[in-house]
Amino acid sequence: MSIGTKIRDLRKQAHLSQTELGKKVSVSQQTVTAWENNKAEPASGAIVKLSEIFNVTTDYLLGCPNKQETKKDDVELSDDDVIMTWRGKPLSDEDRELIRRIMNGK
Repeated sequence: MSIGTKIRDLRKQAHLSQTELGKKVSVSQQTVTAWENNKAEPASGAIVKLSEIFNVTTDYLLGCPNKQETKKDDVELSDDDVIMTWRGKPLSDEDRELIRRIMNGK
């Protein structure tokens, strides 16, 4: 879906006219029409304002695929139920003990 189509759909969902949206973004109604008809693309500042007005991300407007953030949980080194790795290989019990000693300054 193009950015123009997204802007049009979001504008209609918000029950705004092109003129009203233009005023909120500080552009003319003709500029909004050009965006919606894919004759022009909004500048980066306008994209930020549009995302704020419609409560969507700039990535959504730009059509970027969803990027899943990988959340790394904190784990205790002493937690034997967690497989810890270094460069893709599991740490041995000896390695974990060596790391514990180094971290404790022994």
